[in-house]
Amino acid sequence: MKKWYQTPQAATVWTIARIWLGLQWIEAGWHKITGGFDAGGFIQGAIANAGGDHPAVQGWYAQFLQSFAVPNVDLFNVLIPWGETLVGLGLILGAATIPALIAGAFMNLNFMLAGTTSTNPILYTVAFILLFAGSGATYWGVDRFLVPYLKAAFNKKAVRNKA
Repeated sequence: MKKWYQTPQAATVWTIARIWLGLQWIEAGWHKITGGFDAGGFIQGAIANAGGDHPAVQGWYAQFLQSFAVPNVDLFNVLIPWGETLVGLGLILGAATIPALIAGAFMNLNFMLAGTTSTNPILYTVAFILLFAGSGATYWGVDRFLVPYLKAAFNKKAVRNKA
């Protein structure tokens, strides 16, 4: 028996939330891809916010930014806009929904750790609600057909390998 939040009726609500969340990610990512994006200033600003009596950024995270993000800023300049765009596309289509939700929540967490509030807590919360909705969030989307197909293909391969 399906739980109430995994019914087709509830899935309609989850789908609307999933598509809304996907649109937020597409808009953020596409804007960065087409408008030019340099994470360097954002990273330096986050590092600067790690000082004082009430730092907006924790010292350990500022150290991570200083030692890893700054030397690899060119990588982040590609990963962030394309990651945001791909997360949005996955959520809108309902394809690889669970990995897209996890990736989106991880990006929101990092943005919040870097001292940026904005809409990140809202997006983070919606992603977690959709993760808890489980298959209800994937009912109306590509995953509804793709996941059973992939499970069958992997199970068939596993049976062949045991023989």
